[in-house]
Amino acid sequence: MKVFVAGPRTISSIDAPVEERLNNIYTKNYTVLVGDASGVDSAVQKYFCNLGYGNVIVFASEGKARNNVGRWEVRRIDVPARLKGFNYYAAKDRAMSEDADYGFMIWNGESKGTLNNIISLVNLGKRSIVYLTTEKKFYKIDDIECLQKLLAFCSQNAKSLFELLNKPSIQNTYRQISMF
Repeated sequence: MKVFVAGPRTISSIDAPVEERLNNIYTKNYTVLVGDASGVDSAVQKYFCNLGYGNVIVFASEGKARNNVGRWEVRRIDVPARLKGFNYYAAKDRAMSEDADYGFMIWNGESKGTLNNIISLVNLGKRSIVYLTTEKKFYKIDDIECLQKLLAFCSQNAKSLFELLNKPSIQNTYRQISMF
């Protein structure tokens, strides 16, 4: 089983309930797919490095990992030169969504990138568990309806981001990007 673990750059430490879930991943020897950003990506990397866990793959745009705490395998994701900012990193995240069997998102109810990852997983027919830091609770996301229920606990800004990111034209753009 491959688990895509991600969250915002603004969260630099992980709560005890999240550590328990990460420990379950470790105990079951699942493959962890994680990005190379600061924040949740780095915190998750540190957690698994401290365990001496080797079953981790770090995804990096153009193969240049900004963070690779455990010196694990780096999966290079080629990104078209025309892409910048959010779209540049969304291509890498899309590749992790496609490769994963399951998602584990740590979300503050605001991060555009994390919300986009949840939407991508749902649109690929994959389940995810979302730890909403503002509620300190886990939510199982099987489909868009589950995600919309989760958004009831979030700001109007998050709801607006959902409407923007869940448009078919946006999702098709990410599908096209991932083929490069």
